[in-house]
Amino acid sequence: MSQAARIALSRIRIVLVEPAGPLNVGSAARVMKNFGLQHLVLVNPKCDPLGKEAMQMAVHAKNLLHEAQIVASIPAALEGCYSAIATTARPRDINTPLEPPEQALPALLNLSLEPPQAGQTNQALIFGPEDRGLSNEELIYAQRFVKIPTDDYSALNLAQAVAVCCYELHRASLHSATPSSALRDSADVNDTDSARNLTNALRTSPLSGKQTESNLLNQQVLSPASNQAKLNELEGYYQHLESVLLSVEYLYPHTAASRMRKIRQLLQRATPTSAEIALLRGMLRQMEWALSESKQG
Repeated sequence: MSQAARIALSRIRIVLVEPAGPLNVGSAARVMKNFGLQHLVLVNPKCDPLGKEAMQMAVHAKNLLHEAQIVASIPAALEGCYSAIATTARPRDINTPLEPPEQALPALLNLSLEPPQAGQTNQALIFGPEDRGLSNEELIYAQRFVKIPTDDYSALNLAQAVAVCCYELHRASLHSATPSSALRDSADVNDTDSARNLTNALRTSPLSGKQTESNLLNQQVLSPASNQAKLNELEGYYQHLESVLLSVEYLYPHTAASRMRKIRQLLQRATPTSAEIALLRGMLRQMEWALSESKQG
């Protein structure tokens, strides 16, 4: 495998949500190693990923099980990622097309994004539990959805689904861009640092949202070509937005989930930058400030 392909694959983490079978976990690790993927994340596993059965199936990929990250939730599994693709075996009411692996998965090899640091990843491919797959509530954390084409019986074994997708990623990586095309000049890096500092300041600054927005515009960090927002930044915005919309009674508890799903889909299509998310959160902070002032008055 070329160095460019290795770099492309090094960006991707394979996320297994609540896997129940140690044989599947071990087999998934094995096929990951077969096809050059090294980063495994387990969300609330229902089996022992270091048990005898998992180790037997992993064979020469035991190191992937030892190094696997175990987290409690999907948002935690996606921390630091720019995008995520979820797999599903059946059509859903998500107003987003189900794509075959060869069409959707190459997007995870996007070398135009900020290169990950050593041992880190910034793209994710999510697989659901063996007995039910991913629920609609779990699918909201992904931006695209993969369905592996099958005949009469659509539900693949978990390890088989991982194998098909890892093969497609490996195949796509062989045609990916050279790593030099992913490197940005120092001005882009400075933009990234500035946007990150502003995003952090937004969370703690006593300034109103309007003042924060002015700072963003003055520092000119709203470049759509760089500094794509990470999923945890988007998730923070969604939670903030839902809180504000509930407080002004645009949303109600019994309809909030379905309404927020549509808002998520809208923003995901826009692929906002970190600075743009900071700007949107500045608007929310200004609304919260105005609401508190009106109550005091």
